[in-house]
Amino acid sequence: MSQHPTVAVFHDYFAIRGGGERLALTLAEALDAHLYFGYRTPDSYDEEAFPGAAKEIGLASALRAPGVRPVPLAIAFATYRREAERYPIRIFSGVSAPFAAPRRGKGLNIFYCHTPPRFLFDQRSHFAGRMPGITRGIAPAILGMFEREYRRAVSRMDVIVTNSENTKARIRKYLQRDSVVVYPPIETTQFVWSGQGDYYLSTARLSPLKRVDRIIEAFKAMPDKKLVVASGGTELERLKALAENAANIEFRGWVDDKEMISLIGNCIASIYLPRDEDFGMSPVESMAAGKPVIGVAEGGLQETIISGETGSLLPPEFTLDDLVGAIRDLTPTKALSMRAAAEARAQRFSRERFLSEIKKVIDDAGMFTVKH
Repeated sequence: MSQHPTVAVFHDYFAIRGGGERLALTLAEALDAHLYFGYRTPDSYDEEAFPGAAKEIGLASALRAPGVRPVPLAIAFATYRREAERYPIRIFSGVSAPFAAPRRGKGLNIFYCHTPPRFLFDQRSHFAGRMPGITRGIAPAILGMFEREYRRAVSRMDVIVTNSENTKARIRKYLQRDSVVVYPPIETTQFVWSGQGDYYLSTARLSPLKRVDRIIEAFKAMPDKKLVVASGGTELERLKALAENAANIEFRGWVDDKEMISLIGNCIASIYLPRDEDFGMSPVESMAAGKPVIGVAEGGLQETIISGETGSLLPPEFTLDDLVGAIRDLTPTKALSMRAAAEARAQRFSRERFLSEIKKVIDDAGMFTVKH
């Protein structure tokens, strides 16, 4: 790191090829920023996707478990506050990275908040119950301490940016802060219609709140319909067992960008049913390729999918029959008729639009801090 740019981006870690990870890389590249992150695993983006000025803070493998890592990672980031002060503009992304924010008045702190941590607020009991046995008994004390320090980190932010009106409402409810909505960047030019194969596609991470098990149950009830699951996660083995003997369900695991672009570009439609998703980049990638999406009418999906035009939205408490009916209704012919509307809708969430709006936030915030 010989040169010293104006901007630094701090992001929690790179463990999967997810939307938050892509957003941090996009910011670092477009703003010619230094990138700081906790750690990277082989399941995430390849090394060549990272800018030259990227620094891995480092976190021992034993501390990377989902129920454990936020605390040691936050402590590690907190030691970088003085380092962060060297940059006039700092952008923080994630749950633990904001702990690196210096006090206000020394440069500009911008927080891209994907969501107030679900494990601290609306899904606290769910996550506490999934913590490793050795820590479960002291979970309330740990979560209480983390919440206090997290709120202090957020209080040091000059501006909070978020990914949807849905998350903006959560930030107001749980953190009592206003925020600016800038939808995440979707590489809409990479995802293109390539044809129409014989399968429906699920790309959601295999974790309980993504409800991929509901999709598998639906296709078990429809042996004449084919499902491809292109992702991995903690529920992989359980879901494979659930789909045992279902010849119409195929698991691809995590795939590289080239294969993902091909799978999306050639499917009939995609299915994405997370519980109260913050935003959801997968549906927009699907629409960019002219593929409609079967989603659920809650969370950020209500801001991306137009039911009846670019796909369909199931009720929040949908039944198996609801899902089976939606899949059978979205025939290859009907999916093809939605292609133009889906492609047009995706442009609202392009990379170029994201960068233009982020730069405006920086400019406006800079003017504000000078005035005051």
